[in-house]
Amino acid sequence: MNFHPGQVLAEVLVGPVAHGGHFVARHDGRVIFVRGALSGELVDVRITEVAKRFARGETVAVRQASQHRIEPVCPVAGICGGCDFQHTTAAHSRELKRQVVAEQLAHLGGYEFTGEVAEVVPGDFGWRTRMRYHFDESGRPGLLAPRSPRVVRLPEEGCRLAVAEIAAPRLTGPPAAELIAVAADDQVVFAATDEKPVTVTQKVGARSYEVGTDGFWQAHLRAPEVLTEAVLAGLNPLAGEVAADLYCGVGLFAGALADVGCTVFGIEGDRRAVEFAAQNVPEADFRAGDVAKLADRLPTSLDLVVLDPPRAGVGAAVLPPILARRPRAVAYVACDPAALGRDLGIAAKLGYRTVSVQAFDLFPTTGQVECVAILKPE
Repeated sequence: MNFHPGQVLAEVLVGPVAHGGHFVARHDGRVIFVRGALSGELVDVRITEVAKRFARGETVAVRQASQHRIEPVCPVAGICGGCDFQHTTAAHSRELKRQVVAEQLAHLGGYEFTGEVAEVVPGDFGWRTRMRYHFDESGRPGLLAPRSPRVVRLPEEGCRLAVAEIAAPRLTGPPAAELIAVAADDQVVFAATDEKPVTVTQKVGARSYEVGTDGFWQAHLRAPEVLTEAVLAGLNPLAGEVAADLYCGVGLFAGALADVGCTVFGIEGDRRAVEFAAQNVPEADFRAGDVAKLADRLPTSLDLVVLDPPRAGVGAAVLPPILARRPRAVAYVACDPAALGRDLGIAAKLGYRTVSVQAFDLFPTTGQVECVAILKPE
């Protein structure tokens, strides 16, 4: 059967959850990735995209509901692209993410994940400290629809994922194409993307970090604290050890390692972020550039390594020169379990075993999950 966008398929049986916040279904032998469904349900699906080997679709009617289905709190849930799992309980959404982590790490990395996805308070709602708002043709604010440039207007109460201070845009001038909202420890900022970025301050433990409103900082209110604790617990750093913080951003993990007495070297591709890192952690040595190209400038021997790459992961170009320095422990912070699984497989071939993986629900109601893996030499 040849699918086409807009086509509605009746009574499709939904299979397992897939990486990316959707579920796998089959119709006439073809795979469909379905949003807004749950495993075991019988649903009607509207096709939204057609590729050569699969199609994408959205649930338009539920014929037979899962016991885990609930009524979404937000009136635009499922229409807006911000949430994937508002139609199920928080506990079940974490179970879905556990299944994804376990499948990806086993299939791609040969690692058996036996843990759970840990709840991090605030869960469900009121956790995002950074938002990017868009405006429709009439100037009304909203968020983008799934895999689309179409703007879905915000409900009157704003986005429930955001902390209250930035749940809806505050405009001081004419509507912009995009508006960044940041609730930092020192101030709340609403800035158009074409304006000069504002510098805000975030505090983690006893150290303060400056970061641009257009720069990277974890969105969940407690993510920096939770991830720093997991990294330090996994590495158990000792004063005097030499550590590398790779893809270091503005120096979050470098600061934590420096605070326990490590000599820290950091590398980050974003030059502005490196400028902030040098201010935030002046006792560390930072370089701006591609990690793969700058790896040779690191000390020939490292005790500890933190990897916090973007969604694409680290890859085969970076891991060999880093692991060749034989660090006694590596902490890998990953926002994509598929990339993490691939890289754990690469590391295993280089003589590094995965001793633990923790998963944290730092993106509640979405299909995303954050993991911290600890690797040690065989």
